[in-house]
Amino acid sequence: MLNLFSSRPENLKNEFLSGLTVALALVPEAIAFAFVAGVSPIIGLYSAFFIGLIAAVFGGRPGMISGATGAMAVVVVSLVAIHGLEYLFPAVILCGIIQLIIGSAQLGVLIRMVPHSVMLGFVNGLAIVICMAQFGSFKTVNSFGDLEAIEGPAIWIMLSLTALTMAIIWLLPKLTKAAPASLVAILVVSGIGITMNHLLPKEMAATNQNHVVMTVGDMLATNAKVAAANQAKSELSLRALDSAESSNEPNSIASAANVEAAMSNLDPEATSIHAGLPTPFFLSYALPSMTLETLWIILPYSVILAAVGLIESLMTLTLIDEITETQGNSNRECLGQGFANILCGFFGGMGGCAMIGQSLINVESGGRSRVSGAFAACSLLTFVLFFSSWIEMIPMAALVGVMFMVVIGTFEWASLKLYKKVPTTDFIVMVVVTLYTAVMHDLASAVIIGVIVSSLAFAFKHAKNVNAEIRFNEHGAKIYQLHGPLFFASTTQFKEIFDPKNDPECVVIDFYFTKVYDHSGLEAIHSVAQKYQQQGKTLHLTHLSQDCQQMLKNAQELLSFQMMDEPQFHVSTDRFSKEEPATSSV
Repeated sequence: MLNLFSSRPENLKNEFLSGLTVALALVPEAIAFAFVAGVSPIIGLYSAFFIGLIAAVFGGRPGMISGATGAMAVVVVSLVAIHGLEYLFPAVILCGIIQLIIGSAQLGVLIRMVPHSVMLGFVNGLAIVICMAQFGSFKTVNSFGDLEAIEGPAIWIMLSLTALTMAIIWLLPKLTKAAPASLVAILVVSGIGITMNHLLPKEMAATNQNHVVMTVGDMLATNAKVAAANQAKSELSLRALDSAESSNEPNSIASAANVEAAMSNLDPEATSIHAGLPTPFFLSYALPSMTLETLWIILPYSVILAAVGLIESLMTLTLIDEITETQGNSNRECLGQGFANILCGFFGGMGGCAMIGQSLINVESGGRSRVSGAFAACSLLTFVLFFSSWIEMIPMAALVGVMFMVVIGTFEWASLKLYKKVPTTDFIVMVVVTLYTAVMHDLASAVIIGVIVSSLAFAFKHAKNVNAEIRFNEHGAKIYQLHGPLFFASTTQFKEIFDPKNDPECVVIDFYFTKVYDHSGLEAIHSVAQKYQQQGKTLHLTHLSQDCQQMLKNAQELLSFQMMDEPQFHVSTDRFSKEEPATSSV
């Protein structure tokens, strides 16, 4: 990773400036994810405030930023579309309760099971996802309600301002570190963009765009127009199916007119981030009946939301730990996220989790404590209450340039040279996780798939590592000294080691260099012992660890109840030697 996030001492000025930078970057993200979820942009902004504030104060990772995220939005969109908005808020509250239970059960430490190859793939895939998401800012809506690329002078102006933003972020730290480079870049480019929008003729603007330099307000209007056009098209399609007149030309003209009318008659709330203080959801929305049927509707969504939110949050925590060379608390993060989602759902939010892009902006800008995250959330609410018109004038090019620099700093460029320098399976896992994340835009599933593939590769590799050194003592006993772990994947190879038919009357299995890990291993031992018993021969086990002896004792008691011909074991406590006869046992 490029050294954009070098360790810096905590400084209150840096914390506040970093929080302000993050708050500016949170605005378009929260708005975009709200449209993805099919809810008002104000709901997305409220969610970013509650999740960001509570997670910053009570979470387990100082300096990490949380808010409304795309992963959570993708989950709730079907719930809102099928059952209605009133079911969203109880689902978010239940999600928070599940996360609290997971944190209370100390299950956050399971993040330690994620292999480094999965972490590399996650980070690289995330960088690709963030990069691809920025290309949506280079599009505007046409008269038919479809997105199309910005053309003409507007695209060149936007590209130039984006490049200028990136140049400032790269060069300013070489001159001074008095202020976060990202914040300075946003302010400078905003000044240039606002000036250009006042001086340049409107004819230079892209189709259906209010300004030559696309602003946050333009993006908000574009998303609202697309949503309104899609809704109008859906209604027209249903009418056409009912009347069976979809091929009629006058009807097509009427359809275009209806779409254009829908885009021109937008709800003011959908085109502005201005709003009042958040209130409990049941004061503004109908409260669904609290019945078992309602619970079964929201439970699957809540479970998925809780899992997705915690996986992304804990992966972000691990990444920030590596960057800052400090240690976060994964269980406390689960509790913080749970509390945040409960409060978010209560006040009519769509839920959320840690945001990797904004967290990296915060770290790069000098944010190291809980102050930056809390100040970012409070600044966001301040924007909504008092400064919405100012925020809507910020050029999208400034925010896109900041995110492009985050992409450059996030991608693990050194991983491109790992081929043939690390085990092949690890490299394959990294590539699989990267590609799945980039294609499916599902970070949580990518991590789960990576862990599963890594686990299967580990099991397959160690399944072949069971072997035995064979020797005989002076009493004629044949000793199998095992090497390698005995677990579910290695039981077949373990059984193939022995030769009950041709072995002598007394056989010893020495576990000095190995261990039995699971019930499948115990079953394999019973199976081998039973074959020796059928041949009228005696099997001894030696050097079993205390926990293995207890496992074996418990299994023998269970099998003696289930099987009539259970083989008898003789567990020796000392190593067989010339001074000790092989038949001695305990």
